[in-house]
Amino acid sequence: MIERVLESYIESKFFKGKAIIITGARQVGKTTMLKKLAKKKEQSFVFLNCDEANVRITLEDISIERLKSIIGTHKILLIDEAQRVKNIGLTLKLIVDNFPEVQLLVTGSSSLDLAAGTKESLTGRKFEYHLFPFSVAELVKHTNILTEEQSLEKRLIFGSYPDAINYPGEEKELLLNLTNSYLFKDILALSGIRKPVQLEKLVQALALQIGNEISYNELGQMIEADKLTVERYIDLFEQCFVVFRLGAYSKNLRNEVKKGKKIYFYDNGIRNAVIQNFSPLSLRQDTGQLFENYMVSEFIKANSNQIKHAKHFFWRSFQQQEIDLIEEFEGNLTAYEIKWNENKKVKFPTTFTNVYQNVQTKVINKKNYTDLLVRSF
Repeated sequence: MIERVLESYIESKFFKGKAIIITGARQVGKTTMLKKLAKKKEQSFVFLNCDEANVRITLEDISIERLKSIIGTHKILLIDEAQRVKNIGLTLKLIVDNFPEVQLLVTGSSSLDLAAGTKESLTGRKFEYHLFPFSVAELVKHTNILTEEQSLEKRLIFGSYPDAINYPGEEKELLLNLTNSYLFKDILALSGIRKPVQLEKLVQALALQIGNEISYNELGQMIEADKLTVERYIDLFEQCFVVFRLGAYSKNLRNEVKKGKKIYFYDNGIRNAVIQNFSPLSLRQDTGQLFENYMVSEFIKANSNQIKHAKHFFWRSFQQQEIDLIEEFEGNLTAYEIKWNENKKVKFPTTFTNVYQNVQTKVINKKNYTDLLVRSF
């Protein structure tokens, strides 16, 4: 089993009188990781799967006495897919407040209801972490740097979901099933959206525009929806951990773009499943886009896994000068240019470096990416 970076952080928080909440997309390994840690701490524990209707009904309006009968003498309670329970925050608060000797573990595949239902109820009562598909660092630790570098093309095409890693040769079928069953059906069920065709067209449009600034108005014209609807749909994809937005970095200089947005997918495999293109790199025109998406998402994973709390942006001037990734951490800036071709010469815009003189500049390519993503973290 591939060890997750977060395991040691989470294990250190057990039995401190607070709930441990793990969010993340479906099938990234949340339940597997928590079951592993729970078994390590206790021989047996209570597992409640909220995908089951009777479990949801039980947890929606439950008494302390009923909880006592469910937990019994166990010291760990794992509630899976908690976002599916109405007013789950109140139930979780009840457990934390009345069973201080019991470690409550919670997973959620969407921040939609879970965040809204737990934010106020569990203030000061929770440790919260986010689990992504496997990171480069996790995969390197499981094998070695050379093996992982040799798998780069697979990662760009099939991504890093556990199923895509653990079942070689079946990646395409598994990713298409995951996309069809979760990306649309679950999101539609959670949101109540009645025009799934618009949603499907939008996510396909986003998949074809990775690395480019997006316009809500232009996207709206493409899917025949207004600007506000497009923004709401993108919010929905973000809350379900499918895509994330990268904002423009600016200190209010006249020639800097201030309000631009780029959208990336958390996983290349999901992106390629959306457009149903798993062709090898030799037959593709979007290799540069795939590498950029992979690198930006890997930086997001690495910082989150290390609890680093860095902020990420892109930068562009009105003269079309651009930097792919800006990382801001504890007052320090690092600018990254992402290039698939390691022989391509890169010059950072003097418009940027003259103003931000404390910035470090680095080029990421297929020859050095493991150094930056493994040894730097």
